[in-house]
Amino acid sequence: MILVSVLPAFIDWHWIWLTVAAFLGGLLNAVAGGGSFLLFPAMLGMKMLPIQANATNTVALWPGQLTSIAAYREDVRKNLRLAIPMAVAGLLGGTAGAIVLLLTPQLTFLHLVPWLLLVAALIFAVSGPASRWLDTLRAARAGQSTPKTHTVRRVPLFVATAVVCFYIGYFGAGAGFVLITLLSLFGLEDLHEINALKVVSTTMANGIAFVIFVLDGQVVWRYCLLAMLTAAIGGYTSASLARRVPQPMLRGLVVFIGLSMAAWFFWRNP
Repeated sequence: MILVSVLPAFIDWHWIWLTVAAFLGGLLNAVAGGGSFLLFPAMLGMKMLPIQANATNTVALWPGQLTSIAAYREDVRKNLRLAIPMAVAGLLGGTAGAIVLLLTPQLTFLHLVPWLLLVAALIFAVSGPASRWLDTLRAARAGQSTPKTHTVRRVPLFVATAVVCFYIGYFGAGAGFVLITLLSLFGLEDLHEINALKVVSTTMANGIAFVIFVLDGQVVWRYCLLAMLTAAIGGYTSASLARRVPQPMLRGLVVFIGLSMAAWFFWRNP
């Protein structure tokens, strides 16, 4: 009994929660998205400054995103005419977003956090109905008796992608679905092509933010390396979960976590 009563004194529960949040964040990112809803608040719980927590979160989750390019390499090669400008848009938007983040006062960013979490959670909340609407739209196009050759307007797509990637460099939660919706609205129909282009732009945006945050000394490495390792393990073990748990249930869980985190930050930062 004495051992049990004194055990918490020898354990920093913040480290345990950081490990669990990183594992679950890597898992959620692999099967549904939204890992930042857990990992970013856990980083803040380690008594980091808000911008350091966001930068460390970005760096910890980026290696898992990088490996996604390898998975879509064939689709990227087939669509280089779009992949290259989307990669450039990712670099430009991510650079601008990361720089603006570093220029934002810590207190200002802390007060923006609940709004950013709320917006990201709402994006996830509408992702299900929007995905079904896009599927219906694609089915209608496929059912046309005389299929139309659709040329993607690359300049508007470049500008829109750069705007989304600015948000990725600044905060980023929920941006993946925004890009999927954006590409669908621009007329792209093949899901593999859409995911490949999304991965290219998000990886470039987060990659340049990774470099900027590291060079500026914003990354707290003792937390980042632990989160990076456990997030990678979570992502690796996601395959079995993806087969067992319905996607709507996972998305509902992500939305619940995001709204809960937003509510908590609204209460904490009146």
